[in-house]
Amino acid sequence: MYDVIIVGGGPSGTSAGRRAGRLGIKTLLLEKENFPRYKPCGGGLSEHAMSYLDFELPQDIIEWEVTGAKVIFKDQSVNVHKDRRVSTLVSRSEFDNFLLEKAKETGIEIHTGEKVLCCREMSDFVKVDTSQGTYQAKFAIIAEGAQGFVKTCVRSVDNKEEYGICLVTEVPADEREIEKRLGKTVELHFGVAGGGYGWIFPHKTYYSVGIGGVVKDFPHPKESMLNFLKENSFFGEYRLHGHKIPWGGIKRKVMGSRILLSGDAAGFVDAFSGEGLAYAIRSGQIAAEVIAGICLQGKNPADLNEYKALCQAEFGTHLKYSLIFSRLIHSFPERSFKLLTGNREILDKYLEVMDFKIDYKDYLRWALLNFKLR
Repeated sequence: MYDVIIVGGGPSGTSAGRRAGRLGIKTLLLEKENFPRYKPCGGGLSEHAMSYLDFELPQDIIEWEVTGAKVIFKDQSVNVHKDRRVSTLVSRSEFDNFLLEKAKETGIEIHTGEKVLCCREMSDFVKVDTSQGTYQAKFAIIAEGAQGFVKTCVRSVDNKEEYGICLVTEVPADEREIEKRLGKTVELHFGVAGGGYGWIFPHKTYYSVGIGGVVKDFPHPKESMLNFLKENSFFGEYRLHGHKIPWGGIKRKVMGSRILLSGDAAGFVDAFSGEGLAYAIRSGQIAAEVIAGICLQGKNPADLNEYKALCQAEFGTHLKYSLIFSRLIHSFPERSFKLLTGNREILDKYLEVMDFKIDYKDYLRWALLNFKLR
């Protein structure tokens, strides 16, 4: 009988595992893939996300450091820069593998290459069935990401208005060429996907190029992606990888009587930028802390409700207003993005949202007060 079983070895699962191990509860982490494994993602790690890590990233994990952004809408563009790093670019395969090793350091039990088939809540424990056997624990954390179905033991699958779809590829390039084209900047292209955007991010040996939007407003993602590549002078044959992103800010059930959902499985994602790593890491940590409190201090299992309250207090309002902001912007794209690309101050202030120095609610209040957005 474990204290907690964690389903998923991505950033949320490994962050939960590391925190659980350091708190001293008996933990089993189950991951279906063998690491390192490929993960389709732009690889942007915000300073906000970095602040939750209780260790430094080694230099060989960091592929690029970014101080600003170039935002493009049709024939308009604007560049903004800070005098500090605002984002770090990593390869998700290397980054996720490093997080798994940091979790392993704490002495927890980790099984890779073992797929979880289902979780079942009993009156006094959770039963977890995998491709290789059955395990029992007092509690479980499902951190399987947006793609999995194990979380349906707690909540229903998102409908087409509650998630987006992204396509991403890696375009090989020389580091000097990437430096010349992008420098310390990421490119964000609006107006190329309904309810979303396209991106070009610098890495050591390649550009991460992707496009994403809301499913109902993004009917031909592959065609849009191929056009986006050509419009940005990428003419090779590239392998496209797709994945789902849940829109944050939507009310979802994130817990059962003995099971907690964390990260993308819980829908903790910025609805405008699509950034989820910060919330994946932190929600995994909070889940482990709440379960450890029950196991070590003899609290009532009903105290699991504290998880929802803590997540809400830390980032719930921020994600709620990210959804309001996204819907506002994409409801009036011509006016909104022309304003965004035509005023450096608006974009400069938004970089503070990315840093979590201000939240979306404060940003919207500031924008309405200063620019009378309607």
